[in-house]
Amino acid sequence: MKVFCAILFIIVASAETPQAQQTDSFDKLAADFWSWRARYAPFTGDDVNRIERPGGVRDWSRAKLDNQRKELNEFEARWRKIDSRAWPIARQVDYRLVGSALSRVRWELDINPGWRRDPTFYIGQTLTPIVEALTVRGPYNEAQSREILTRINNVPSILEQARQNLEKPAAPFARVAVQSLENIRPHLHQMASALAKSTTLKEQDFYAATDRAADALEKYRGYLQQLLPSLPNETALGRDAYIFFLRNVAMLPYPPEQLLAAGRQEWDRAVAFEAFEIHRNRDVPPLKLAENIDSWVRDAAAKELLIRKFLNERDILTVPDWLQHYTLRSMPEFLRALQGFGETDDFTLPSRLNQDCIRYVTEPSARLGYFWRATAQDPRPICVHEGIPGHYFQLCLSWKQENPIRRHYYASTANEGIAFYAEEMMLQAGLFDDSPHTREIIYNFMRLRALRVEVDVRLALGQATLDQAAKYLHNKVPMDMETARAEATAFATGPGGAISYQIGKLQIVKFLADARLQQGDRFNLRAFHDFVWKNGNVPISLQRWEYLGDASEVPK
Repeated sequence: MKVFCAILFIIVASAETPQAQQTDSFDKLAADFWSWRARYAPFTGDDVNRIERPGGVRDWSRAKLDNQRKELNEFEARWRKIDSRAWPIARQVDYRLVGSALSRVRWELDINPGWRRDPTFYIGQTLTPIVEALTVRGPYNEAQSREILTRINNVPSILEQARQNLEKPAAPFARVAVQSLENIRPHLHQMASALAKSTTLKEQDFYAATDRAADALEKYRGYLQQLLPSLPNETALGRDAYIFFLRNVAMLPYPPEQLLAAGRQEWDRAVAFEAFEIHRNRDVPPLKLAENIDSWVRDAAAKELLIRKFLNERDILTVPDWLQHYTLRSMPEFLRALQGFGETDDFTLPSRLNQDCIRYVTEPSARLGYFWRATAQDPRPICVHEGIPGHYFQLCLSWKQENPIRRHYYASTANEGIAFYAEEMMLQAGLFDDSPHTREIIYNFMRLRALRVEVDVRLALGQATLDQAAKYLHNKVPMDMETARAEATAFATGPGGAISYQIGKLQIVKFLADARLQQGDRFNLRAFHDFVWKNGNVPISLQRWEYLGDASEVPK
């Protein structure tokens, strides 16, 4: 009997070994990749995509880039060797997530190589890391202070590598870089003066590093100015590259023309609904700006609590007790000095889930940019998008994932789609019933997000220039020209990002409708939302495959 059992065990074990080996191989691949990605992922002004990284010097030399490409090839080969077709759908979704993450790296290195074609990329690799470090609330301990100094000291070498890497970059991108670096030295001096007392660094070391960084940035600006007359004006990547991003990175099944049609239809709807709302509210007194930062911070804190209560009491979405708060705080001087070089907020990270999210703000004023003037009138629209139930909430749930693949993966189409969906979802649920003009703000936000689709697609396909896109946004939203130019630049340098709000939202609306029809009376809105938010980093096409068993929208 013992012999028979031993033989049976060997037979069963050997039968299971190939599948077990495939699973183990995949989990090892994913763990290796995320560790590698944390070391090499470029910094980005998109705060949703921030990741926890090991500290130290960054290197954008050609040799390092070639090595990244070699290692990416190895990861891709390991991924292709794995056959996931017999796996449960949830695991097949994980497999596709890793494929998407690998495609994102390929996109960055070879298809939309900002390191080669975009001078603003290197501003993102020098000044944005400093801003990102400074969004974590000070004062800074020894380790944090050392990392801040390392990032400042890293500026000259990265900019020297930029001069070696850039190959006939687009003139519009070079002009944006030149404009953004105007008066950079006094900005850095302002940062240094304000920051010195919040770190453990010796002031002389800190000021010396800041001056070296300023020297390098001014030299880089001069280099770009000399290049400008000889640079091409073309910024478009072209249709094939754009479709690669849509299919392989964002996991969207739609061609560009379908995106344009969807954006146009949503633009018409947003304009009509805003017109209805304005007509309805024509006798309602206008919203007032917050009197000062302190009153703004208090109002935002009180309304954040009411939003949490609203979600739970209306049975819309589960807000866990462990979730900390989305807060506004006065922007410290060292961050004020570097405004425009990164998002001045801190969504926290997986290791800091016990800390509040912070959005730093300056004095309320009619001169504030598009979004923040609206926020100074009523903090709720931005709280809904950026805080709860938007980015901060959704990211925290994702970072709590028991599945490490979904904990590390990110996709702006899902992230931004959820946040934009949340705005109108909360409007329809009645959150803004007490403030008619806030409903107008929501509809005006909808106009912008719909226009972003058209701008993104036309920039990528070469049907609009950066200047035309900025003027279009300025006139059609309408919005201030500074914000419009910043938006257009971001869309031109990062194709596929601007569509994420509107297209992600439309995917979620269709997902909800199909779930409601499939489940009938068993459909539960809170349960649906809890699934979407928990898996909020996962592309919606993959979420619906897992939730509904429907793979029809997953790109082949």
